[in-house]
Amino acid sequence: MGDMLIRDIPEPLKREIEQAARKGGQSLSGKAIDLLRKGMVAEKEAKPEPGLSAWDAIRSAFVAENAIGDEFSEIMNEIEADRKRDFGHPVEDFE
Repeated sequence: MGDMLIRDIPEPLKREIEQAARKGGQSLSGKAIDLLRKGMVAEKEAKPEPGLSAWDAIRSAFVAENAIGDEFSEIMNEIEADRKRDFGHPVEDFE
């Protein structure tokens, strides 16, 4: 395991972490590690990594419903045609 030095922690924040550590029966380091881990998880959840394209997401929804076939092809062709038709058009002002 590695060590990390964090400088310039505001005194009120340090006291709050110390109090939470005491209340939870943890060391200051243990509580800080716990909070850092929770913060990393929250940050990852707030910023989902790029995943499926819209096309792939729609396809996976059809697969989940066991609806791959001619109907899927027709719908995806319509979506693609609409996308190409709308490409480059200015977005409407919704105000």
